[in-house]
Amino acid sequence: MGIGLASAQEIDEINILQATYLAMCRAVEALKSRPTLALIDGNRAPKLFCATQTIIGGDAKSLSIAAASIIAKVTRDRLMIEMDKAFPAYGFARHKGYGTEFHAAALAQHGPCTEHRNSFAPIRKLTMNSLKDSHGDSKDS
Repeated sequence: MGIGLASAQEIDEINILQATYLAMCRAVEALKSRPTLALIDGNRAPKLFCATQTIIGGDAKSLSIAAASIIAKVTRDRLMIEMDKAFPAYGFARHKGYGTEFHAAALAQHGPCTEHRNSFAPIRKLTMNSLKDSHGDSKDS
């Protein structure tokens, strides 16, 4: 099994699609044996050292893609639980990074941490509002 990750900083630098491709490449490179074909859920694939086949709705059509999706979800949940230990104010273990009311309240109170994607529109908006407030440019001034 190969697992590939991309950091929040990488996503901010190269965009979410390219970071997804990077994570896919890392996952394939982490495999003990070289595959001849990689099945990709969706309609676009990264350049890999093996052939690729895209399948729209692949997690419903391919057991391999469905299994990979489950492994990805479990891996992400485990990473979020670990992240919660470093940043307990955000409740990552509770919401796993999804946009819950609790997460929004934590962001409003504490601002984003290093693991938040600054390129994600709600985080970017929050950061811009904080900058306006710190410069006295808010609507309340």
